[in-house]
Amino acid sequence: MGFLELKAEQQRFEVGGVGVGGQPGARPTVLIGSIFYHGHKVTLDEGRGEFLREEAAELIRGQEDYSRRTGNPCMLDVVGATPEAIRRHLELAASVTEMPLLIDGTTVEVRLAGLRYVAEAGLAGRAVYNSIQPETSDEELAAVREAGVESAIVLTYYLKDFTAQGRVTAVKEILPRARAAGIRKLLVDTCVMDRATLGQAFGAIAEIKDELGLVAGAGAHNAVAMWRGLKTTMGPQAYTPCVAAAAAASAAVGADFVLYGPVEDAKHVFPAVAMIDKALSQLAGEKGLR
Repeated sequence: MGFLELKAEQQRFEVGGVGVGGQPGARPTVLIGSIFYHGHKVTLDEGRGEFLREEAAELIRGQEDYSRRTGNPCMLDVVGATPEAIRRHLELAASVTEMPLLIDGTTVEVRLAGLRYVAEAGLAGRAVYNSIQPETSDEELAAVREAGVESAIVLTYYLKDFTAQGRVTAVKEILPRARAAGIRKLLVDTCVMDRATLGQAFGAIAEIKDELGLVAGAGAHNAVAMWRGLKTTMGPQAYTPCVAAAAAASAAVGADFVLYGPVEDAKHVFPAVAMIDKALSQLAGEKGLR
């Protein structure tokens, strides 16, 4: 099975005007940067959600700029540590950009506060809940439905079987519950925790797309972020090429989207992934794909 010769029909949908999913080589990879994560330089007070507004806005606009340059669509992963913070962070992001926004709270309580905010602000159509997994409660899924949010990240963190195949099983387990909750637009995150699991995530992307046709990708940046000793043994200059390589490798195995980490790394990641997308488009053309 080649990743350009997938058996299942490939799902494709739009969130907030951004198309994601489909046949590798026939569509650009969607790139998702994170903002207001723990320790982010634009954050002044994580608990109260205080931050440097213009600096944060400039980072968001920077991702949009590289999206325009490369043609790779983008979304923004908005992180919050408290209910107050997630509301303020989402409010700023929504005022700066029209791209889809991921609600990424550090706890269920925070994510639910994010859901309430997007419902009140009329942003449910471009919100992506980040995330649900097999252990997600019925109450949390009900809150997603009540907010009118139809898109969510499905994190394939499956303690019963933490292999590539186990990640496929995790998707099958959560799929009926997600659909029952009105979540029609699923982005399957194949769960990268370190360098070793990056390979498992790559295998799961291929299997999920081939067997189920679902939109699949990975948080490739985690492989670099959790690499202890990278900067001390390889030098501080090693971080940037590794981040770009992890994202580009994800695209090379057919990922529909990549969570690439800090939004300020857009300048490194977008060109690398765009290069891979261009290479795959040529191969897809030779196989008769547009």
